[in-house]
Amino acid sequence: MDVLVVGGGGREHAIIKKLKESKDVGKIYALPGNGGIALDAICCDINVMDFEKIKAFALENNIGYAVVAPDDPLVGGCVDVLTEAGIPCFGPNAKAAIIEGSKIFSKNLMKKYGIPTAEYETFDDAGKALEYLEKAPLPTVIKADGLALGKGVVIAETLPDAKNAVYEMMQNKKFGKNGERVVIEEFLTGPEVSVLAFTDGNVVKPMVSSMDHKRAHDGDTGLNTGGMGTIAPNPYYTEEIAQRCMDEIFIPTIEAMKKEGRTFKGCLYFGLMLTESGPKVIEYNCRFGDPETQVVLPLLDGDLFEIMRAVTEERLKDVPVKIKDGSACCVIMASDGYPQSYEKGFEIDIPENLLNRVYVAGAKEKDGKLYTNGGRVLGVTSVEKTLKDAINASYKAAEKIHFANAFYRKDIGKRALEAKK
Repeated sequence: MDVLVVGGGGREHAIIKKLKESKDVGKIYALPGNGGIALDAICCDINVMDFEKIKAFALENNIGYAVVAPDDPLVGGCVDVLTEAGIPCFGPNAKAAIIEGSKIFSKNLMKKYGIPTAEYETFDDAGKALEYLEKAPLPTVIKADGLALGKGVVIAETLPDAKNAVYEMMQNKKFGKNGERVVIEEFLTGPEVSVLAFTDGNVVKPMVSSMDHKRAHDGDTGLNTGGMGTIAPNPYYTEEIAQRCMDEIFIPTIEAMKKEGRTFKGCLYFGLMLTESGPKVIEYNCRFGDPETQVVLPLLDGDLFEIMRAVTEERLKDVPVKIKDGSACCVIMASDGYPQSYEKGFEIDIPENLLNRVYVAGAKEKDGKLYTNGGRVLGVTSVEKTLKDAINASYKAAEKIHFANAFYRKDIGKRALEAKK
């Protein structure tokens, strides 16, 4: 069966590489894909938000199944358009994708159904938000209601910083309509854990836990990014905590969505904080995380395509989701200046024997060569028996990959190794 993957980053490259392992997958098309994805799929330059062009392409090319990976097209209703055209999809419809599309919706859902999360207030009036901040404890967290390319969350240490975040979002329209409403919430402390889980709306089957590294520089300093690296499994996520999360968070969430008439089918991402009073939800994503996917899928023991179809057809209970032994580490190689301004267009040199462990995020192809074309350029992933070996292997590989203005953190996995001790 020929498969279409909507998206063009490192996450999509990881999904495509995993789908290629399935005996039931024929050609794989990526819209728009990128220069590196073109090594593993047929790329076509169609914007992820041009649903009518995506539908026409799928019908013209006899696509048997589609995977919609990024947040914008999921929240915008790409799955709805393809499903109505008779093309089965992996990913939630727009009614369910609101769990990521609106933080106010997700916070109110958790409050209504008793799912543990940070205390919060919501505002659609900047004056009232600023007034509330005068008495809010510091640090405090300000979140734009809608999608903001992973940059809509500000942890404010001081009152002026908190007020500036509200001003930027609500009055200066930094994120357009997506920042017209905000959530101001309690600042939680504890280890963070990402859990990506398959669900068909009836059962939840988590993949391996992971740990993201959001800050741009070593020691968790610098600006927040889309993620500078990940490791899996997360050592803080014990069997006991996993069971609590299943009982108190995962199952209650899918049951709540079903009761709201928004049955969620796809990959539901749980961003968790392990606080002293137990695990709490920091955020939901309606799709595979990036770069978590780049360590989670290499540790998935089984046929991703079979699992995805079971989700779509609501028969996930009959399909096992197994995890391989071992650990994985992904180091993101970025363009210097990311997540702010950076230059593009530098040639990328990847030794051929490393191509199997590189996920390309921001690169274009010209005359048979790859050139940088984004902030996060590559994810270098290794799977080994131990976490220490996986980390070392990824860094050894990264040292052999070259492009001008490349930078990457040198401490991915350091916290996890210390936690293991």
